[in-house]
Amino acid sequence: MRHINFSNMASLQVEEFSHSLSEISLQELVKEPIITIPQNFIRLDQEPPSSLPYGSPSPITTPTIDMTRLVSGEDDGLELEKLHSTCKEWGLFQLVNHGVSPSLLEKLKHELEEFYKLPLEEKMKYKMRPGEVEGYGNTAREAGKLDWADRNTLESYLLELQKLATKLLSLMAKALKIDVTEMIELFDDGMQSVKMTYYPPCPQPELVMGITPHSDATLLTILNQVNGVDALQIRKGGVWFPVSFVPDAFVVNVGDILEIFSNGIYRSIEHRATANSEKERISVAFFINPKFEAEVGPSPSLINPKNPPLFKRVGMEQYVKDFFSRKLNGKTYLQHMRIENGEGNSA
Repeated sequence: MRHINFSNMASLQVEEFSHSLSEISLQELVKEPIITIPQNFIRLDQEPPSSLPYGSPSPITTPTIDMTRLVSGEDDGLELEKLHSTCKEWGLFQLVNHGVSPSLLEKLKHELEEFYKLPLEEKMKYKMRPGEVEGYGNTAREAGKLDWADRNTLESYLLELQKLATKLLSLMAKALKIDVTEMIELFDDGMQSVKMTYYPPCPQPELVMGITPHSDATLLTILNQVNGVDALQIRKGGVWFPVSFVPDAFVVNVGDILEIFSNGIYRSIEHRATANSEKERISVAFFINPKFEAEVGPSPSLINPKNPPLFKRVGMEQYVKDFFSRKLNGKTYLQHMRIENGEGNSA
């Protein structure tokens, strides 16, 4: 059995305000008050959070999907249609009534906050291995198996999200009018992983970037904003908007692989995380990916002479290798996967 860590593939090969500086974690770096930002973290190549001439835009109201209504179907399919239109027009939504118990989420929050209070030498026991994404507590799953889990709480949480993701993807298949089995075969026995990230307060947040702008190169991402500190921004209409979180909701992102699989019907969304000058932020992102033996490409059910494939078809292993070989820059990797006019298709 092959175990490969995908932990936020879209964060690879970039400098994040959440990662370590040499051998010292950023959290340790800011234990003592700092006035100036180390050069390693200054991102003058990125559009600052408030670059508009009239100042920062107001938080954007993202669509909310009610999981209870979605599963019950008692509204004559209205919530399913809302899910479908949201994935087409936004590529992101906030999921409420998701079924993950508040007590489990509160316990996870408490344990993560306690973890980040541990001495550096204790946290380093769970540091990512060389060649992996910077961060702590990565867990990769294949066929339901855990590579590593520090606590029963984390394992219970991941099992709940695994079930939730399966339900969501099955409902998306229904909305796309394709056989649910086809969707399940794409991610069944695939890679699932989690990335826990700590963002300390930053004295000059306008100079840094929490996470570089990107779209997730995954199938689906479920984000838990653990301590409720807003930092996520999405790019819509060429403008960066802050996202105001709905209490107790998960933020669900359409990934690039789902855009490819839906042949462009669903759209992944470019997003980034900013720093906060006063508050620390803790987030947990859960990623769903196909297995390495799978093929990444448009669903055959959605392809016909009037609807030709818009994306290439490649093996998942090649997809990941190509992704790692390129510099992270918005949605450019997805653009690389598009079939250019006259290029033909390998499907």
